[in-house]
Amino acid sequence: MAGQRVGYVRVSTLDQNEKRQLEGQVLDRVFTDKASGRDTTRPELTELLRFARDGDTVVVHSMDRLARNLDDLRALVQGLTRKGVRVEFIKDEPGLHRGGLPHGQPHAFCHGGLR
Repeated sequence: MAGQRVGYVRVSTLDQNEKRQLEGQVLDRVFTDKASGRDTTRPELTELLRFARDGDTVVVHSMDRLARNLDDLRALVQGLTRKGVRVEFIKDEPGLHRGGLPHGQPHAFCHGGLR
C-alpha cells in the first residue's frame, strides 16, 4: 500500500505567499509554518514529524525551507528516513527530488544554499 504525499511549507514572514512553494504538487496533506527557519522548533514541523509514517513521502520546495543549517537538515531527514519516510525537494538537486534522499547520506547534503 502506498503512503501519503505530505507537503511542508515554511515562510519567514506573514506576507510571503506560501502557496507558490508546492504549486502543482498533488498532496494528501500540507503542514505550513510561518516562522523563522533558524531552528527546528516550529509547531507544524513538529506535527509533521509526528504524522509521517512508513511509506509516506514528505515534499518540500527546497532544503532551506526545511532547515537553515546542515546539522538540522541532516537530523530531520535522517529522522524521517529512519521511519521509512521518503523526502523529496522540488527545487534543489534535481536527481534527489525524483528518488528522495538516500537515507541521510552525507553527500546528499553538500549544498551551497544552506548556512
